[in-house]
Amino acid sequence: MTRIQRLAIATLYRMAALLAAVGAMNATAAELSLDQVRDALRNASPAKPADLSGKDLSDLDLSKLDFRNANLRGVSLFGSKLVLSDFRGAMLEGANLNGAWLMGTDFTGANLTRASLLSVVILGGEVKKMPVFKGANMSGIKMIADLPGADLSGANFSNAVVGVNIKNQGMGQMRTDLAGANLAGATLAGADFNRSLMAFCNLRGGNLRGANFFRVKLAGADLTGADVTGADFTEADLDGTVFRDAKGFAEAKGLDRASNLDRIVR
Repeated sequence: MTRIQRLAIATLYRMAALLAAVGAMNATAAELSLDQVRDALRNASPAKPADLSGKDLSDLDLSKLDFRNANLRGVSLFGSKLVLSDFRGAMLEGANLNGAWLMGTDFTGANLTRASLLSVVILGGEVKKMPVFKGANMSGIKMIADLPGADLSGANFSNAVVGVNIKNQGMGQMRTDLAGANLAGATLAGADFNRSLMAFCNLRGGNLRGANFFRVKLAGADLTGADVTGADFTEADLDGTVFRDAKGFAEAKGLDRASNLDRIVR
């Protein structure tokens, strides 16, 4: 067996151990049945939204359900199927959505403050639509997800942790893909996007103050009118990145160590 083969096998074992550990932490059965969840949503009203806060709804198939404006603070949706479900305006503060199926799920205007979206499932099955996070509050969120082309316009990612945790070798093999995503007008202030894929991403008019873009692939991204004051572009790929009318460009960090700085558009 070659050294490369041994390293590959070792990596697979680390990944398997990580997934097993995550699964073990969420191994308890759901507190409510699908019918009980449906009843809670059916009996809700605009004046009295459904309250499922703190409930364990892990591994349930909650696809196509209407959770609009529901109180889901601290809920566990670990591994749950939320395909085409409607979470517009829902309260999901501190929710666990790790491993959840999010094809076509609508989180427009939802509050996902300090929620966790690690290793969510976006591809596979009959539904091919990306989830929508338009105008969602995702401040302080922890997220590793493949969201190429997704609509995150106006979302609040302030102080979010979206980048790679390089100290965690298993998770270190994964990174967030936002290539071609719409983040126009989004707030990324103080967020960590290190090593993420953001080529051709729309960041027009965004607040990127103090954001960490270390080794981020920003080739072809549009930052027209964005505020990049204090943002760190160390080793970022800026091939064709658009900085027209960008605010605070002189105060951005790491530009002298970025790749393809001579190919930016201003």
